[in-house]
This record gives sequence, C-alpha cells and structure tokens, in this order.
Amino acid sequence: MEVKIGVQYASRELVVETDETAEVVEKLVADALSGDGVFALDDTKGRRIIVPGAKIAYVELGRATGGHVGFRS
Repeated sequence: MEVKIGVQYASRELVVETDETAEVVEKLVADALSGDGVFALDDTKGRRIIVPGAKIAYVELGRATGGHVGFRS
C-alpha cells in the first residue's frame, strides 16, 4: 500500500510503500496524533520512517500503482 505523509513546513511529501493494511496505518497515525508520539512505519525495503506526530499535516492512504507507460483512459 502507498502512504503519502505531509509534514508541516516541508515542501515535499513523504511517499512510502508498505505491506501494512490501511487499518494498521490508521491506528499508528491516531496513536501518534494523541499526545506527543511519533508515527513510525516500515517500508517494503526494510527502512523505518519516523515522523513526529505534532508535525504531521496529512496522511493519504491508497493502493500501490504500477508504472504506466503511454495513454490511459
């Protein structure tokens, strides 16, 4: 699943590909936002992304999309 994380005062968003379900990611975000927690997520390459909960502007969840070449309709 693709997760896009908007961070306050950052010009670009973080895009993370993870094997977690949407429900798990939502729970992690909710836990990070309640209090002074951090949002920590492991990506498909084994890296760990950590964002302070107080700096999260938005989180967008979506399916992973494969690379497309040419025109789509």
